[in-house]
Amino acid sequence: MTKLISIDRSSPVPLYFQVARQLQELIESGVLRPGARLENEIALAEELGLSRPTMRQAMQHLVDKGLLARRRGVGTQVVNSRVRRPIELTSLHEDLERGGRRPRTEVLSLRTEPADAEVAAALRIEPGTDVLALRRLRHADDEPIALMRNHLPADLVTLDERELGAQGLYRLLRRAGVTPSTADQTIGARRATATEARLLTEARGATLLTAERVSFDTTGRAVEYGSHVYRASVYSFEMTLDAR
Repeated sequence: MTKLISIDRSSPVPLYFQVARQLQELIESGVLRPGARLENEIALAEELGLSRPTMRQAMQHLVDKGLLARRRGVGTQVVNSRVRRPIELTSLHEDLERGGRRPRTEVLSLRTEPADAEVAAALRIEPGTDVLALRRLRHADDEPIALMRNHLPADLVTLDERELGAQGLYRLLRRAGVTPSTADQTIGARRATATEARLLTEARGATLLTAERVSFDTTGRAVEYGSHVYRASVYSFEMTLDAR
């Protein structure tokens, strides 16, 4: 593995970051696969001609990013790469496919119900109006990463559990002639409830990322209200910022 890492001592980039960045590339490209064990820090430092503190800092950088895990009695192992999702009007299912991950969806519930005040306000409808309510657990490579709750106007589209288990919601909407065009989204964080922790295989009270989104079609009609939670340990949002 160390033969694939090159150190440029004349570069202004810190040595630990050079190592960490190249290890990250090896992990994300699949050269180092989930479950692969790394040599101990002392051996790696000697092979690369680095000090032990520098090597330790590089490894800790990847542990903090969720790419490596230190396990007692096992050593340092590669874990499933973190899901990095760009801030775009796409579905998680499509983003996972685009990133080379294998999405799988478990439909927890699908029913028609009257909209409560929160849902009605989001969809710009009267409280008590019928809406389609769905709750799903999304996996990436058989690892649970997101618990998703969505509400749609009841007259918008017909959905069934089989289709929702195999396709992303936005893909099904587009197939029905509904095109989400713009959205308002808020991203935050909170502690997991007992039920969320169980479904997402996290410790009770673990930190979850949250995203609430209201999507609109090309006519300006609100077509979907999503309230989702994601495992912060394996998931992150990414965005590009421009200076004005």
